[in-house]
Amino acid sequence: MRILGIVDDSHDSGLAILENGVPDVILEEERHNRDKHSRQFPAHSLDIAFTQRGLDIADIDVITTPWHVPSMMRTYLGAVARRLPQSLALIRQASHPTQNSDILFQRWLLPMRLRRQLGVRRLPPLVGVRHHDSHAASFFVSPFDEAAILVMDGYGDDASTSAYVGRGNRVERQWNTSLFNSLGMIYTLVTAYLGFKPLADEGKVMGLAAFGTDTYLDRFRDVIRPTDDGRYVINMDYFSFDTHGLIKPMKPRFYETFGPALKAGEPLSDRQRDIAYALQKRVEEVILSMVRHFARTHPTRNLVLTGGVALNCVANARVLEETDYENVWVPPCASDTGAPFGSALWHYHQTLGHPRGFEMTHAYYGTEYDDRAIVTALADAGLESRYIEERELIPAVADDLAAGKIVAWFQGRYEIGPRALGNRSILADPRRAEMKDIINARVKHREAFRPFAPAVLEEHCSEYFEIDRPDPFMTIAPRVRADKVDIIPAAVHVDGTGRIQTVSRAASPRYYDVIKAFGERTGVPVILNTSFNRQEPIVTRPEEAISCFLRTDMDVLVLGNRYITDRNPKAIERAFARFAVLEREVEALSAATFLPKLPPKRVGG
Repeated sequence: MRILGIVDDSHDSGLAILENGVPDVILEEERHNRDKHSRQFPAHSLDIAFTQRGLDIADIDVITTPWHVPSMMRTYLGAVARRLPQSLALIRQASHPTQNSDILFQRWLLPMRLRRQLGVRRLPPLVGVRHHDSHAASFFVSPFDEAAILVMDGYGDDASTSAYVGRGNRVERQWNTSLFNSLGMIYTLVTAYLGFKPLADEGKVMGLAAFGTDTYLDRFRDVIRPTDDGRYVINMDYFSFDTHGLIKPMKPRFYETFGPALKAGEPLSDRQRDIAYALQKRVEEVILSMVRHFARTHPTRNLVLTGGVALNCVANARVLEETDYENVWVPPCASDTGAPFGSALWHYHQTLGHPRGFEMTHAYYGTEYDDRAIVTALADAGLESRYIEERELIPAVADDLAAGKIVAWFQGRYEIGPRALGNRSILADPRRAEMKDIINARVKHREAFRPFAPAVLEEHCSEYFEIDRPDPFMTIAPRVRADKVDIIPAAVHVDGTGRIQTVSRAASPRYYDVIKAFGERTGVPVILNTSFNRQEPIVTRPEEAISCFLRTDMDVLVLGNRYITDRNPKAIERAFARFAVLEREVEALSAATFLPKLPPKRVGG
């Protein structure tokens, strides 16, 4: 049985194909149209999933979406009716976090767009799944037979935070907060207030928080208040997004309490750092309060965290360390990137009743490219390469890393979710304290306060970090052990934590072997890992990997078995010119409200 999960009318559009309960492919449209957090119809993803892979829509039994339009209609109409006339602003498209109100018309628009894209007249049945149910369905691919499940995000179709209990192939919602009583929205609004991009840069605020102090913490405790029933309430004396959405989300009291918003071009000050600290710490406190109460009322050893807020790896580490749950699992695609996959899982297990038989142990469900595609891309770029067998490639890369070189690493299928997990990664030596600043300046061209992730062999994790269980998806930031801080200084954030990725040979053999070989040379089975990109979506195709390599100051590019150090000036000039064309295409794409059928090949790379 094949189920197509798809989303096209909110941020992070994409699709997933589930075959007998097992993911066949999970595609994020941003990786293919290069429009970060794309809201566009996933035309490229559909072309890859169907045309390029030889699949026909007749092979699909059901189409699911992670939005239940009737629930959303009831929620929004109720919100508008309760606060008239101010709430009429919610009807405007610009007021919605997705910036696209077409989702309310999905039952008509999506079939029309699918027929047009696929060139067919008949489609399988279309089923809408509640947004938080889609997130909660991650439980079905977790390692647990039973677990508590906490979903936290910005907005769903009828909730912002939901608590579930999962057993076997059944998940039941226990409670939920109302739509506007949202931790995720507060984090997003403060992200924008601090001068960052909302629905994109929340992770930057989490990193910035470590540099702040508690100056504003008590004041922020008045903004979000835990309640006796194990939930929380947002103090709407500070906000107006329940009536004006994103058009005018904050009331004067917020600015009176915390000061004016950061204007474009202004540098960060201690005030911004302290407000980021207050936001992060208060969110941590509220999450801990919810989790502890949930553990008392629904005792179990296991907890699944999902939804966009579950990407807060600092909060997740505190949940694991400071609550009664022994095991905490977060899927790699906890944000809306995983919502299409979740809607398919929910329908397969919860609605149709199929038993579970699959556990997600790795995140490599995107597209991959063979050596022929790599050779073609290299020839087009005008680069020389060497083909090296794996038995020689692994030692060569380990030697490069030990010598302080920065390695661009491109292997197999790309990883799903927002974090690079060893198939589209930039690798470096964590022993060199200067390496973080070098990569930020030479490669990433981003804020100096942002940390990098340590990737550690699973069996050595507890030697370096205060955690005794694997985290293959980079979702927890435990403290680095005191005696190891000076050994891997580039991987340690200013607060003493590291957003770890544990690597097993079963999940990622080549990546594992590189870290192992590096450890044999240096005595440190840990490397620095950051996403393979430069202020763009993580690279997908060989062309994008080559372009990023040439537009930055990395030393080595490894594409499959191809080893490249060629950085000739003509190739670099061509890469910058092509990327400028791609940037203009992406700007035009971001401005579009509807994406017609696109050809599979585009300019860029």
